[in-house]
Amino acid sequence: MRIQVNKDKLLYHLLIAQKALSSKTPNPALQGIKLEVKDGTMVLTTSNSDISIRVQLEDNGLEVEKEGTVLVPGKYFIEIVRKLDGQTVSLTEGEDNLLRIEADHSDITLNLLDLEDYPELHFKEKEDFLKIKVRTLKTIIRQTAFATSSIENRPILTGVNFTIDGEELEGVATDSYRLSQKKISLEESYDPMNVVIPGKSLEELMKILEDNQEEVEVHFDQNRVLFKYNNVLFLSRLLEGNYPETGKLIPQEYPVQIKFNKEQLITSIERASLLSSRDGQNAIVKLNVRQDNVVEISSNSPEIGRVLEEIHPVDEIVGSPIKIAFSSKYVLEALKVFNSSEIIVKFTGEIRPFVMTGEYDEDMLQLVLPVKTD
Repeated sequence: MRIQVNKDKLLYHLLIAQKALSSKTPNPALQGIKLEVKDGTMVLTTSNSDISIRVQLEDNGLEVEKEGTVLVPGKYFIEIVRKLDGQTVSLTEGEDNLLRIEADHSDITLNLLDLEDYPELHFKEKEDFLKIKVRTLKTIIRQTAFATSSIENRPILTGVNFTIDGEELEGVATDSYRLSQKKISLEESYDPMNVVIPGKSLEELMKILEDNQEEVEVHFDQNRVLFKYNNVLFLSRLLEGNYPETGKLIPQEYPVQIKFNKEQLITSIERASLLSSRDGQNAIVKLNVRQDNVVEISSNSPEIGRVLEEIHPVDEIVGSPIKIAFSSKYVLEALKVFNSSEIIVKFTGEIRPFVMTGEYDEDMLQLVLPVKTD
């Protein structure tokens, strides 16, 4: 292989491929980036146990003197390219399994990895696939994936459950303490589908997708899903098992409903969580609805002190006074994915799940389980 390529274009595509670069693996080959040069294009491939990425570099400035395929140590190659001067990088495969990298006044030799140890990856596209707007896909990931479980004892809960029924796509995530549900309308009707995609895979996909009105093709296979976006193929495994019936967790009636200004509620909870008797991620905050239509947000730590915040709801409170305690982390993370400036919090009881909805977040629901306190 012998080519010349624009440095910035090469680095841009390397940083996309890096999302699937494995750092800890029993197979050292997976720490490499596979570079294939053929028919005037360069294809970069990376893979780990969860996701694989194939990105195609097409550039008028790409000069191919000799085609070929090499496996470069990913971490070192990216850092070398990042720090090179000049606009053009020359890559030459030499004898003794070496890659020569030249740019401006730099001349670097990098030991290549054994290409034969790299697994055969199949980025298979299906004849029937789902088409979805980039912005829509990013929204459904942003508003659900954060609620997946980070604990591996129930692997199925580490993913987002996507179901398709005709022209409706629904995404649901839960870690058994909170739940996020988002529904969107599709432009076409599709056959029923029920899959669970790892939350970490979706978060890496989010970093690749730009904020535009282009479309993403979603190709479902028996145990994999392939996202095709421009010149990027993003392959993720699917989680095996049956996702729990989360619909039964969502209450049907809400005797108490309160409309808040979202930012005011967020800042009040953040301040209250500072002096919670439980630190950091486990901070517990209490909410108390008074008879005078004022809501108190409070926390108390005998060793540190006490916080009491008063909030005046946007509208009259519907229902009778209520006291409830909750994890500030779960509520804050749910509030921050809303696009609405006003949030309705709906309660069914002091020890029953409560729900948050927003006027401009159609078909999205956030549910949090309360915490029992002494």
